[in-house]
Amino acid sequence: MGKRLKQVYDAFLVLDVEATCVEGSDFAYPNEIIEWPVCLLRWKDANVKGKTRELEIVAEFRSFVRPTWRPQLSEFCQALTGITQEQVDSASTFPEVLQDFRKFLEEHELLDEAGHRLARFCFCSDGPYDIRDFVVKQCFISKIPVPAWLSGDVMDVRRVVGEWHDANTAAAVERRQVNVGAFPLPRRMTFPIPRQLHALGLEPFVGRQHSGIDDTRNICRLVIELARRGWRLEPNTAINPNRRWPWMGKRGKVLEEYYS
Repeated sequence: MGKRLKQVYDAFLVLDVEATCVEGSDFAYPNEIIEWPVCLLRWKDANVKGKTRELEIVAEFRSFVRPTWRPQLSEFCQALTGITQEQVDSASTFPEVLQDFRKFLEEHELLDEAGHRLARFCFCSDGPYDIRDFVVKQCFISKIPVPAWLSGDVMDVRRVVGEWHDANTAAAVERRQVNVGAFPLPRRMTFPIPRQLHALGLEPFVGRQHSGIDDTRNICRLVIELARRGWRLEPNTAINPNRRWPWMGKRGKVLEEYYS
């Protein structure tokens, strides 16, 4: 177990959205969010000096989301995420879900009624994509601005696990406990959650991969373990709420010539 640190943030919001997709699509596709799962982590052992190392899940928020640009889910998307057409058909739209989520943040004293932060919190995700790409795209399609409380910098947990791996492998090499190159760090796209769990010596993935809530809970396990090992948890990914893709037309319109 690592030493206690005076961490910068009071709480962490771990998020792993699921979004519409078709077979062969990439991150340039106009994805619409169809599952919004968040786990709230808080410290449980801060001492009088504010130093801590133990996080716990204190609340969860989960909602399916009804897409509006392409309401019909592809068979590929349903097979990948496990989300059914019936689940999204009966769900609220993204602006409505975002309002419900904001109430969740108010109930847990993270935001006031005006949307101002009451505590220092940081969103966390596996890779930079969830807020940097999916949320920005979805807000464009929904014709709403990215809320200020959602547009701050994000902690890419995959990157942090990689940094921890590099630091500890280098230290082990320095102590001559392992051979150089014994544990090559996977590239970002080949370092999924199960491999990150293994890298930290944790039990295998629990649940169904690509289920948003199951992915989110397993990312929480990574964040909790990093904190336990005394790793400083802070943002490492900038968010540009005004980012644009070629398919974006005027006033939230998706240019159909790109995906007709």
